[in-house]
Amino acid sequence: MHLSSNKLSSIIQPSLGNLEDLVVLDLSSNNMVGSLPPEIGNLKVVTLIDLSVNQFSNEIPREIGGLQNLANLSLRHKKLQGAIPDSMSNMVGLEFLDLSHNNISGIIPKSLEKLQNLKYFNVSVNKLYGVIISGGPFKNLSILPQAEPLSTVRRERISYNELPQATDGLRESNLIGFGSFVCVKAFSAVELPLHFDTECEVQRSLRHRNLLKVITSCSNLDFKALVLQYMPNGSLEKYLYSHNYFLDIRQRLSIMIDVACALKNLHHGCSSPVIHCDLKPSNVFLDEDMVSHLRDFGISKLLGEDQGDLYTKTLATFGYIAPEYGQDGLVSTKCDVYSYGVMLLETFTRRKPSEFEEDLSLKQWASYSLPDAVIDVADTNLVPPTDNHVMKKLDCVASIMNVELDCLLTNMKDVVGILQMIRIQLLAC
Repeated sequence: MHLSSNKLSSIIQPSLGNLEDLVVLDLSSNNMVGSLPPEIGNLKVVTLIDLSVNQFSNEIPREIGGLQNLANLSLRHKKLQGAIPDSMSNMVGLEFLDLSHNNISGIIPKSLEKLQNLKYFNVSVNKLYGVIISGGPFKNLSILPQAEPLSTVRRERISYNELPQATDGLRESNLIGFGSFVCVKAFSAVELPLHFDTECEVQRSLRHRNLLKVITSCSNLDFKALVLQYMPNGSLEKYLYSHNYFLDIRQRLSIMIDVACALKNLHHGCSSPVIHCDLKPSNVFLDEDMVSHLRDFGISKLLGEDQGDLYTKTLATFGYIAPEYGQDGLVSTKCDVYSYGVMLLETFTRRKPSEFEEDLSLKQWASYSLPDAVIDVADTNLVPPTDNHVMKKLDCVASIMNVELDCLLTNMKDVVGILQMIRIQLLAC
């Protein structure tokens, strides 16, 4: 159920709890009021609930703790009060929890340390007090501090002299890659973006668990560099095309859901939509837990409030470019959606779009074999013939590819919901 970004102003009816097979509930960015009904605890199979940016008030119902399959819960920017329910410690599937910008008080329950799958936890801008818990997933988890307006945030200062010290003079022995993933991304004279410092501030303001964090920048007249979050497992491209690495179906689907969530945030979660403009596997990076992070916004574009698209002379990578982008320089969020579809097919076929001649695209090549002969286009190592669930897994792969081929790629909100449902089917294999 996707009803986000409308002008709905009602309450959530208790009868919502009758939808016991509901998988995704997205009512974000509306004007809905009242309390969250206890009946929300009846949605036993739901995996994603986004009720952020509404006018809900009162307490979080303790019945929400019964949602053991819920992976993503966002209740940010509301008027919720009371304490964090201790029952939330029973939500064993929870990976993403955002309770920021409310009036929640009390302490953070120590019982939340039982949430072993938790990767993102945001309780900033509330009225919490007491000891910050540090066990379980919180050992390696950053609890976000009280948020400050971007204009008041002091950027960490790193001098030019510190970068050569940290990288041994930017020696090649410390080189991770050219334009792939780096802790310090140094720009050559021909690569220097216009308005470098302004762009750095925009990138640093983008906050999402699946966007690569820009820590700070270093800039003088002759040298400019970004200091980025380090990704120890490298890029998706490395895992797709190196014989030393392998990703199974679930890992590939999880990575692509992460990328879809990042794009959903860029397109729909910012004050003005951000278009990435250069989606491809070499711009998707994997942390120590194989969670993917989207990076390289060197040619990204900001849409103004009145703009549905804009023109640019900056081109993305051949093979991933939407036709209207490549021909006319016209970009919109739909261009990112197109590029995402290409990358989705590439991830499960392990075929680069550049492999095909102009009269045949990766999408056309895949469509000739789907849905009946998915094994002819899927990566040959993806589902071994000896797998006990080979047919079920191939059906899931076909469903994933059909998200692109059946023109289901309309916006990233829909994509996240569809792929989440396919992941549930895959878990049964």
